[in-house]
Amino acid sequence: MTTVNKRILLVARPGGGPVKPEHFRLEEAPVPACGDGQVLVRNHFLSLDPYMRGRMEDMKSYAAPQALGEVMIGGTVGEVIESRHARLKAGDKVVGGFGWQQFGVSDGTGLMKVDTTRVPLSAYLGAVGMPGVTGWYGLNRIIEPKAGETVVVSAASGAVGSVVGQLAKAAGCRVVGVAGGADKCAAVTGEFGFDACVDYKAGRLYDDLKAATPDGIDGYFENVGGEVLDAVLKRTNAFGRIAICGLIAGYDGQPIPVNNIRSVLVNRLKIQGFIVSEHLDLWPQALKELGTMVGEGRLKYRETIADGIESAVDAFIGLLKGRNFGKQLVRLI
Repeated sequence: MTTVNKRILLVARPGGGPVKPEHFRLEEAPVPACGDGQVLVRNHFLSLDPYMRGRMEDMKSYAAPQALGEVMIGGTVGEVIESRHARLKAGDKVVGGFGWQQFGVSDGTGLMKVDTTRVPLSAYLGAVGMPGVTGWYGLNRIIEPKAGETVVVSAASGAVGSVVGQLAKAAGCRVVGVAGGADKCAAVTGEFGFDACVDYKAGRLYDDLKAATPDGIDGYFENVGGEVLDAVLKRTNAFGRIAICGLIAGYDGQPIPVNNIRSVLVNRLKIQGFIVSEHLDLWPQALKELGTMVGEGRLKYRETIADGIESAVDAFIGLLKGRNFGKQLVRLI
């Protein structure tokens, strides 16, 4: 086994501007030693997620900012390669949060052993992981879809949005996605089974959304913000529900104007933001449902995989610009 642990540290904050390579530093450190009651894990995949952008700034938020000079935060899946722990043994596959590095040591806290016989290891960072649970919670606990209703999902080809749409279809809804580009829209309808998809890059956002939602919009799952949210507000029905998961359109400091706020009052809308880590009591239920659906082939997902820890920064910048398709991962071995 190699004695070197490559890892990426956050060394500077973007300050509200775009994320750049100089905000990070790749370094080599010794592989950490495995002590009594601990396990040493070799990470196979690193998860890259939009929430990381907010944690890079030192500002008031729902979680503490990422510390400078420390390994960048992030979810990981990997294999226990050395164990001095009563519950975990070498060869076990685990989900953890070791961040942007190849190896990690843990006393078992926060590690979840997973079964890869029917669900691929990488999927535990996507459809059967935090993104999947995020979609499950926002749809089922905030939008509360009813058969026959129309549900719209922004970033519909992404790791969260694609799950939301498929779950809403399973609930008997008409589901309309919003995505960027003809290829992504084709996958949203052809692969993920949405009823329609609006290409926001085509320049006809509101007109195309209106055509795709002839009966208005009852539920909306928000990942983006900006003009997409504004267009949806013009199409909402009375007592519509909006789950706000992310606002990636403004993560690099751009304004997120909302011109149709009157609709909130006129249509008595419920708009609720949420952080999925605040609802850990529901994760087992959600993961069981999602894992069963993936194992049975009823829940489809896409992955964009960058190879090597050295590729993580560029892949993360690409994620913030929408270059990825589905879940963005970094393969670490």
